[in-house]
Amino acid sequence: MARGGGSDSRLDPAQAERLLEAGRSLVVELDLEVVLERLLATARELTGARYAAIGVLDAERRGLERFLTSGIDAATHAAIGDLPRGRGILGLLIDEPRPIVLSDVGSHPRSYGFPAGHPPMTTFLGVPLLIRGQAWGNLYLTEKQGGEFGDADLQAVGVLADWAAIAIDHARLFHESAQRSAELERAVEGLQATTAIARALGSETDLDRVLELIVKRGRALVRARSVVLLLHEGDRLVAAAGAGQLDAGTLGSSLPATDSVAGEVLSSGRPERVGDVAVRLGLQDEQLGIAGAETALLVPLRYRERPLGVLCAFDRLDEEPEFGDRDEELLLSFAASAATAVATAKSVEAGRLRHSLRSAEQERGRWARELHDETLQGLAALGVLLSSGLRAGGDALEQAARQATDQLSTEIANLRALITELRPAALDQLGLVAALEGLGRRSADVEGLEVALDVRVEEDGLDPELKTVTYRLVQEALTNVAKHARAARVDVTVEQDPDALRVRVADDGRGFDATEPTTGFGLEGMRERAALMGGRLEIETSSAGTAMTAAFPL
Repeated sequence: MARGGGSDSRLDPAQAERLLEAGRSLVVELDLEVVLERLLATARELTGARYAAIGVLDAERRGLERFLTSGIDAATHAAIGDLPRGRGILGLLIDEPRPIVLSDVGSHPRSYGFPAGHPPMTTFLGVPLLIRGQAWGNLYLTEKQGGEFGDADLQAVGVLADWAAIAIDHARLFHESAQRSAELERAVEGLQATTAIARALGSETDLDRVLELIVKRGRALVRARSVVLLLHEGDRLVAAAGAGQLDAGTLGSSLPATDSVAGEVLSSGRPERVGDVAVRLGLQDEQLGIAGAETALLVPLRYRERPLGVLCAFDRLDEEPEFGDRDEELLLSFAASAATAVATAKSVEAGRLRHSLRSAEQERGRWARELHDETLQGLAALGVLLSSGLRAGGDALEQAARQATDQLSTEIANLRALITELRPAALDQLGLVAALEGLGRRSADVEGLEVALDVRVEEDGLDPELKTVTYRLVQEALTNVAKHARAARVDVTVEQDPDALRVRVADDGRGFDATEPTTGFGLEGMRERAALMGGRLEIETSSAGTAMTAAFPL
């Protein structure tokens, strides 16, 4: 130990009590910065030093990573300039981590002197801060009031350094534990968010609902002020969903897919963190309705190498405004599940559209056949009848006119029936019960069927789409009975209970062979209608008749 002169006095009781009190206050503190501040203040108080400093070693323990001071005001700090990095006397303590006491720091061979503006310093005391046997940093004291540092000062600072090492270790462990806990919480949040998206694959196929779920969960995951989901549509990236602080015009706004940062992220498949939105994104943030954003994180949504869109998060709401590695990792993982959900919802939506178009074409074909086989042929016969009457003249013309009038009335009735089948006015104006009653009457009048109706429903509580599906199923079943069953009687039952709506149409006709193809009966279309409403349709047939039953959960 290098020594200068100084007092050989031992610790007095008051000083020992103050040292014990200081040690207790250090080891109960879990904030590292507070521990270091208290260490500086206590070391000056115990030794009478005018200045104190702590040098924190870098990872290689070859220089100083941080340098904290006490006793030097801000103006002096500014005049000194750059803080020391561990050369000269400070480097000696780094090279040989053991206590040093000097009566004149400037006369030591390792002294480099002081920079301009540095206050004069003569006496010096330095001790290492050892944590679990490894050097963590050093405590430096200079300019003892009233003399030089002595054995009592060295003893007090040595004990204080031991207390400080324990306190620093505790604070570091607590900080690391808190960080790990926070990371674990965020990992759990990420898992929950990803699980929510995964559940959407099986329980949610509506695209708008999936997009809403993505932006809300994504925003909570990285604690962003706002999140915008851009979907790739043609040569544009369109803001299809958003959450957080957004302008009214955000949704529906768009960016070019080839000349924008978001477009670069989508094409490259790599995320990008933006530290200065105004510089990197320029006017793009204003186009999206997020003017004033400072930081951003953009991650691509890709499904089987197919680009779907970009998830954009803006401005973290935590203490650190910029998005970090952990945020990028979480959002990128989240985006992978989100892309699967979007692709699935889009696939289902496209399937529904194809089914709708196919059904519409089938309906058009049916009405075309009806008009060709019945109405058009009837009108052609009417033309032949009138032409024959005109050629004959006299009574024959009068008789033809009467027949034409009767036939015209029949064709008008047929057209009205077709119009009603396309969309019965009673279903919209009077409700399901009235529409089914009208359907039963027409079947009885036109087909000669005896139709018995038993309809027990609460119309106000039924989904309008379910009403339409119910009507269409009964309509198609009665059409099948009239065309194929050779039945005399049909029983139609529609009943509602707390859990389901049940529909049954049973006839006393000849039935059909259930093992043979039944494409002409329209059964596949009926099953598809039922399935779209979450229901199930079953057919029971025998020589005693056929029964169609359907059940829809409420």
